[in-house]
Order: sequence, then C-alpha cells, then structure tokens
Amino acid sequence: MSTFNKYTCGAWLLTLGLLTGCGEKFLDEAPTDQVTDANFYKTTTDAIQATNAVYSELATLGQYNSALWGIGDIGSDLSNTGGGGGGDGIEQQQLDNFNIPATNPLTSRLWGSCYVAVGRANVVLQKVPAMSIDPAIQQRCIGEAEFLRAKYYFDLVRAFGDVPLLTTPPLTLAEVNVPRTPADQVYAQIVTDLTDAITKLPASYSGDEIGRATKWAATGLLAKVYLTQGNTAGAAQRAREVLAPSSGKALWDNYADNFKVANENGKESLFEVQFVAGRNQYTQDGPGWSGNEFMGPRGQGIVPQGGYGFNIPEPDFVAGYEAGDLRRDVTIWKPGDLYPDGRKQPNSLPGSPNGYGVKKWFVGKVNTNIWDSELNIAVLRLAETYLILAEAVGPTPEGLEAINKVRRRAFGLPINTPSARDIAAGISATAFKEVVWRERKYELAFEMDRWFDMKRTGELLTSPQLRAKGVKPFNVLLPIPQSERDVNPALTQNPGY
Repeated sequence: MSTFNKYTCGAWLLTLGLLTGCGEKFLDEAPTDQVTDANFYKTTTDAIQATNAVYSELATLGQYNSALWGIGDIGSDLSNTGGGGGGDGIEQQQLDNFNIPATNPLTSRLWGSCYVAVGRANVVLQKVPAMSIDPAIQQRCIGEAEFLRAKYYFDLVRAFGDVPLLTTPPLTLAEVNVPRTPADQVYAQIVTDLTDAITKLPASYSGDEIGRATKWAATGLLAKVYLTQGNTAGAAQRAREVLAPSSGKALWDNYADNFKVANENGKESLFEVQFVAGRNQYTQDGPGWSGNEFMGPRGQGIVPQGGYGFNIPEPDFVAGYEAGDLRRDVTIWKPGDLYPDGRKQPNSLPGSPNGYGVKKWFVGKVNTNIWDSELNIAVLRLAETYLILAEAVGPTPEGLEAINKVRRRAFGLPINTPSARDIAAGISATAFKEVVWRERKYELAFEMDRWFDMKRTGELLTSPQLRAKGVKPFNVLLPIPQSERDVNPALTQNPGY
C-alpha cells in the first residue's frame, strides 16, 4: 500500500509559497530554526515533500472526503441526502433540492480546497525547476504538480465556469484578487499542463511510491478533458494510448475487485486518492476516508459510530439496473443484504425509507477511530477510458467493442468474448451516445462524478427526477462562494444566485 502522501508535511507548506515575498523586511536576520521559503527548497526530499502537499488536499472535506460526493452524487439523479432528517446535512439538502446559496459550505470548500492545492502546485512549479537535485525526481515532481493543478482546475471550471487562472505564486494581495478568467482559457491551461505532464511522468512506480500520478493518469485525464470540451478526436487518441497493451493496464475480471483494499492502485486503476486508517478522528480533513461512517447504514453498528446513512440511492436509480447486472450488489445496500455480523439490512432505515444505501466504499469496523477508513477512492479507472473511447468514436466496431467490454464484465461474462449482452451494430449515433451515457451512470455510480456528467450531457436539465426537485437552468453552474466575493471584489456571481 502506498504511503507517499499519507504522512504529508501539513498545511505549513502553503505558507511557503502562496505569498513568496513581502514588501517589508521585518527582521534584520531570518530565523534559522524554522522552515522558510529561503531555507526549504534545497534538497530532493524538499521537492518531494512540497509535491506531496499538493496531493494531500485530495483527502480533505473540500475534495473526496465530503464536497465531491455531496455535489457529484447527491446533486445528481443517483441519490438523496438521507441522514437523520430535519436539519441534518443541510448543506447536502441544499444541493439535493437545487436551493443552493452562495454560502453553501460544500461549494465553498470545493473552491477553497482547489485553490489551496493550486497554490501549492504553483510553488512547486516555480521552485523545483531551479533546484539542483536528482534530475529524474525533479522532472517527476514537475509532472505531478502539472497533473494535479490540471485536476483541480478541471473541478473548478466544470463546477463554477469562469474562474481566476493563477499559474504563479502571488507576491501581493493584488495578484490574488483578480477577476474570473474565461473558461476556454482555463481549459487551455489544463490541456497544456496535462500534455507536458505526460512527457515527465513515469509509466509506473514501485514500493512506497505506488499511487503517485503516472503518465497514464495524465493521459486518461486528458482524454476526459477533451471529451468534456467536445474534442472527440483528441479524446479518442488519448484513450487509445491508455487502452493499448503497452500501458500495462487491464480490466479486472470482477467489477467488485476495483473496490477492495487489497487491490488498491491495481491494474485497472489510473489514479486514486490514497487513504489510510487510524490517523484521524472526528475530522474530514485527515488522511482517512470519512465516507465509511457517513454512508454506512444508519444506526446499524457495522461502522465505528453506528453509521450516519447519508447519500441514499434513489429508487429510480436502483430500479434502472438491468436484470443480471452484478454491479448492483457491489454498489448498493438493499433490504436483506447480509452485514458482516450476519444481520440483514432492514426494509427501511432513518433517511432511507426503501432500505437502500451506498455499499461500494463500505469497509466496516477497521478500528475504533471514527470517520477513518483506508479504502482508496478511484478518480480514474480503465473502464471509464473504454467508455470515453466509445462515446468519442460512436457506434463503429471500435466503439461497440469498447462499451461491450464494460458491459460483459458487468454481467460476469468473459470480457473479450461477444455475448448476448452486447450492444449490437446498426444502432444510430444518437441512440448509441445515450447508451454510453447510461453505461457511465451505472459503471461509475457513486464515484463522485455524476453531476459533472449530467451537466456535460445535458441530462441535468432534462432528468425527470431532477426536474421534480426543482432544477433550474442556472444550476449548470454552482454559485461563486460569497466568502470569496467578500474578499475579492473582482469576482462576479454566476447568474441566478
């Protein structure tokens, strides 16, 4: 199991670079017993630690420990808030019902978390190229910082539209308080970062370095970015590179194998958020995965604090599984499912009148700590790359085979053998695209990306479930956080908020 970013050096690294200089010299002599911008960026270890700090933001409340499943799952047609009712999880309820104020904690934390990480990446990209260190590590750190900056900006631009594009550490407050940059310019920087990262990142790692971004992570993310932009030729080209045998990547025969601790960073993985158990209590900003507790069946005692029952699958989503689709029992708890202690999931639970829950990320009682699971969260998997290729090339033989590999695995069939579950040739381009979108919904369910997918495909505004909840045209963007606008008068608000 990778440990490279599970013991990162902490938030103090942010202060090394977000403001790299001040207008006054407050002391005649710099203190020699503290880590400062002047004495830190010297060694290979320093470069690695600074890069690790860019990764560490992935495990916070503003990313995969809360905000992204609140937005990506609950804000979509997959699930509703659940929890204990009343005001429990009000920030999720606001997303669920499309009544999202500019003060929503999850959208605000997503913005802030992304910019904290962008700031750290910018410091790495400013400091590391000038360091006299191991050239291989130097190039790798630059590539990692470029990949991660692209990932954070991809979240920002998809969620908020135009956002400030900062690519160097600011020297003054005026350099931070800048207007929003047009989204197409942000996307251009994302493409530039990923294209360069591909040339600098290794194809694989060994030992404790496993889990760092590889060239295949960058290539896969670039394919997804291109698809989001509508550049189907670029998406197909990059997807083919990842899917080629030379990448060393392959689908697990069993869908469930993607979500086991023993298989973390395995053959289907392109990039994962690295989590570890036993390091944090009562926080969603630590290196452990809090969703094990938050999504555990409420009050059933199969997770350390009993389970909070958030992120409850919608009945329409559950009913949409095809008969025989093995992904259903991997993805959701349903009435009658056996717990590790032999008890059964009830027919209804507080917050879940139909007895459903998210099972995909369940680990159970790892230890006595709360909110603390070691199961990594998938950001990019090879199965998604097959679906990117299918959508990009349409119902060609290549596109049909790409989606059918995913479908065969879903039904427990040999991945490379034609089957009765295959999408047949002759389907129209429009119908095929809708089939691919549906396959993404069930293959990638609760991997915190569905809201972004629905926005990209237009389903966000046409879904009957979301229309019943009151989705409005302006909900294709999230509100610019009011806290950010309070300190930066140059930030305009998205329409409707």
